[in-house]
Amino acid sequence: MLLPKFLLADNSQYPEDIFVLHTEFPRFLINLKDDSIEWFEDLSGEKEEDIANEVSSLIEAASQFYDEQMGEYE
Repeated sequence: MLLPKFLLADNSQYPEDIFVLHTEFPRFLINLKDDSIEWFEDLSGEKEEDIANEVSSLIEAASQFYDEQMGEYE
């Protein structure tokens, strides 16, 4: 099965939260409400600067994905 790079996720226990799941390395779940991230990969051993740059661009891409998806509903 070919997975999309991002998926929207929902949980009725957290109705105010907006979750986006990133399915490629490094896999993570971000809550766009507060930008908290749950990582599914062990990133120890990676260069801190590389991780910071990657995280920044992935958060931006996840936010853009969400905005595009919500635009489809308008």
